[in-house]
Amino acid sequence: MPDHSSRLAKPGHDNLRGGLRFATELIAWVATPWALWPHSILLAVLADVLLIGLPAVFSTPGDRPGGDSPVAVPGIVTILLLLFQLVAATASAWVLWPVWLAVPVTLLCLVVPFSELPRWRVLVRTPVG
Repeated sequence: MPDHSSRLAKPGHDNLRGGLRFATELIAWVATPWALWPHSILLAVLADVLLIGLPAVFSTPGDRPGGDSPVAVPGIVTILLLLFQLVAATASAWVLWPVWLAVPVTLLCLVVPFSELPRWRVLVRTPVG
């Protein structure tokens, strides 16, 4: 059996940081269209297309452990896409849910940028070409 402990994970791609990031993304993907649905079904669908589709199509080369996306972008774009997810998750939580649930979502979304700092340092130094 191969020893996976000797393999070095890319910064920000360990289970804890990746899990925190994924939790906020999942909240954004579910809560944002849910919050928009009563106002506009088109906006709700467009929100998920943007929140899920943009990071699926655009990423910084070498950032994804599973492989690169079709369109290479500078690291700052990858960072901005995550910040977009965090803002969407936070705003949607406050629109949809009671304070006792919106507060932990907000705290999670405030913790994620700090947990992402090692990854972001690498991303801002990663050339596109």
